[in-house]
Amino acid sequence: MMTILAIVGGFLILTFGAEALVRGASAVALRLGIAPLVIGLTIVAFGTSAPELAVSLKSALAGNSGIALGNVIGSNIANIGLILALTALIRPIKVQSQMVKRDIPLMIAASVLFWFMLFDGELSFVDGLILVIALISYLVFSYISSKNSDEEIDVDTTPQNPLLSTVLIVVGICMLVGGGILFVDGAVDLAKAFGVSEVVIGLTIVAIGTSMPELVTSVVAALKGESDIAIGNVVGSNLFNILAILGITSLIQPVSSAGLQSFDFAVMLALAVVLLPFAWTGLRIGRREGGVLLAAYLAYISYLVINAA
Repeated sequence: MMTILAIVGGFLILTFGAEALVRGASAVALRLGIAPLVIGLTIVAFGTSAPELAVSLKSALAGNSGIALGNVIGSNIANIGLILALTALIRPIKVQSQMVKRDIPLMIAASVLFWFMLFDGELSFVDGLILVIALISYLVFSYISSKNSDEEIDVDTTPQNPLLSTVLIVVGICMLVGGGILFVDGAVDLAKAFGVSEVVIGLTIVAIGTSMPELVTSVVAALKGESDIAIGNVVGSNLFNILAILGITSLIQPVSSAGLQSFDFAVMLALAVVLLPFAWTGLRIGRREGGVLLAAYLAYISYLVINAA
């Protein structure tokens, strides 16, 4: 009973946290003259990736590298195959040219770099340092590019008060972290009760659980007409998951890839690559593309369940 309450309670906290984060981030974007896309790629992406950081650090320090690494790989797969797909099915997503020319290619490059670093079987301290430096470089470049852009900023101006906007962002992130961890703990307990393995738990239950902030935030943003924040959140979260989550985690504790298959990495990279032509065509991700991505994700999950059985 407590497990079910944890799952339901975590989801409710995530919902309210996502609403607060989107409102606060949109207002900050307008006040600072920063494009909503950059806010989605940075503040919102970091906030919704916070549960992944908490879970990965907790798992790595406890010696559960399978959950730590599977969490990030599974979350990146879920972000595109589940979160972005469902968001597009609810409302087609408009895509800016910057996304297809810079941010999605960078996400693909980060995925390839991540795969290359794991050829020796683990992410070391040096690997983590390289990832964190890459993250800082990306953030600085995104901010400078946004300030030099002539893009017209058109976002929901509520709330106007800068203090209230900041409070909403902080409260939203805290709720996303707390709700995400509560949801994941309940889901993991439920999975273990059915005898599911650690790696499969990391790739599925934990990955989907820690991706719930991305799902709720992207859907809320899309319904509010903030498509820039919706897709920026997903692409930014995938970048943060690799550069920040794995970077910080491996700086503190080396992360082993034991138990993970090349197929999992291949699916993560394939979805990242497929997203590029999907977004490039007509600069939008429609319901048809969303359906294809969702079908691919469901096929992957089915493979994991069957293979585990």
